[in-house]
Amino acid sequence: MKILAIETSCDETAIAILECEGDEKSARFTVLGNALFSQIEIHKEYGGVFPALAKREHAKNLVPILEAALEEAELLHEDTQAIPEEKHDRIATILSREPDLTEAFFDFTGECEPPLIDAIAVTAGPGLEPALWVGLNFAKALAILWGKPLISVNHMEGHLIAALAGRKHMPPQTDRSVFEISGVKMPVLALLISGGHTELVCMREWLTYELIGQTRDDAAGEAFDKVARMLELPYPGGPEISRLSEEARETQEKSPYTLPRPMLHDATCDFSFAGLKTSVLYLLRDNPSIREGDKKHIAREFEDAVADVLLGKTTRALDMTGAQTLVIGGGVSANTHIRRVFTKKIENEYPYVTLCISIGPLATDNAIMIALAGFYRALRDDFSTPDSITVNGNRSLA
Repeated sequence: MKILAIETSCDETAIAILECEGDEKSARFTVLGNALFSQIEIHKEYGGVFPALAKREHAKNLVPILEAALEEAELLHEDTQAIPEEKHDRIATILSREPDLTEAFFDFTGECEPPLIDAIAVTAGPGLEPALWVGLNFAKALAILWGKPLISVNHMEGHLIAALAGRKHMPPQTDRSVFEISGVKMPVLALLISGGHTELVCMREWLTYELIGQTRDDAAGEAFDKVARMLELPYPGGPEISRLSEEARETQEKSPYTLPRPMLHDATCDFSFAGLKTSVLYLLRDNPSIREGDKKHIAREFEDAVADVLLGKTTRALDMTGAQTLVIGGGVSANTHIRRVFTKKIENEYPYVTLCISIGPLATDNAIMIALAGFYRALRDDFSTPDSITVNGNRSLA
């Protein structure tokens, strides 16, 4: 099955085309085409993602990104196509809020053959609703024009399944990335950590989820970005805090600062990072003479506090659920220190648990993960039509 996947939940415009084969017990995925445009440089001056601007950039970039992905997949074949009037009018209505996208869509699709794909997977939430709608409407237009079924994908399910995907070593003569998911031991406990989400979810059977714990206020990634702004670090803040923290660890100096570990010892698996963020604010307020060189010690103490809380809550959830596999996914899973402390903890104290952390290109938002999740949905004939699929910015996994 060839799946074309579209991701526009935040500030990455991404389209990927995957050849998917197998079943839930063992699946193999070949990346035929993968194109992504990051808006980080555009949003830097705002210190965060500006939704209206993200929406505009998605509309501007979707057609060029589609063309790039199809070309890489060797599925782009030029040939003038006459679009029936009924389809043309229906698509024009769907894309009516984006006139520039409408024009680019018809210009491109009218000059190339429909690609040989079997389905279109698209992120339908959670995320920024204005951004999600652009991607979804684009997917609807393609589905109508090419006569393909749609697959509605939960963005967090994409992160979870992507973390299970291991890269397959291929002979040097091929330049295709290949991933495999096989032998997954249930139950699976997933720690999903991103800018908008921090939650623990248990999957006892494929695609069936139970919420074990969640943040009561700020998500971990959100706290990283807010603390980075307090420290006057460039956007995006998470990687900058990680960089400074690693510098502090290399010096092996003892940090002069101490921050709390919120809710670490309470009886739930829930998280809270708002108080930790506020503690950094008070620390900076009460110490106005803090020097530039001290920032790395504050960054390290903050990162240590977040990692301690994530680790403590997750090990509690492992004990509660009896999980055999621990998945860590979402953008914050790229953090070097968090990956390090979890790897050490599982190796030393939970040798029976298989640890799966998203590999580099699959940790942050991308369309490959949407195709992976789309495939597992397709195995269950979980398809949608353009009229039945909609966006939910607060869409939950469990």
